Amino acid sequence: MGNVPIMALPRNTVFNSCKAVFICSPFRGDMEGNARKAAGYCRTAWEKGVLPVAPHLLFPQFLNEGIEAERQAGLAMGLELLLCCDGVWVFGEATEGMASEIAFAVEHGIEVRFVEPESVEGGSGHGAGAGADASDGE
Repeated sequence: MGNVPIMALPRNTVFNSCKAVFICSPFRGDMEGNARKAAGYCRTAWEKGVLPVAPHLLFPQFLNEGIEAERQAGLAMGLELLLCCDGVWVFGEATEGMASEIAFAVEHGIEVRFVEPESVEGGSGHGAGAGADASDGE
């Protein structure tokens, strides 16, 4: 395999020493709406110069949330990713899954920050790049 060219990032995407934050927000219930909100939270993190990690936006692409074994596998993989993060940003009232992520972070000495979703402009998925195709009616 040859060298893979690395695309230059726009100026506003210089990351603070690649600080990664785990985006902890509701998913179950209104999964489509909650995914749009999580995408907005990720955009906000990106705009603040950190690398957002949101497993609840990735894993539902190939795991079925309605099958408990697959949901548990997704939660377990999410905890593995959380170990790679410098902090956890919590948005909204903690669900059962979120509570386990918060407890796991605390147990492992990872900083947890509670953010009011209303204080985040990107919370509803602002901008053309934040969940742009999530509003296409599908």
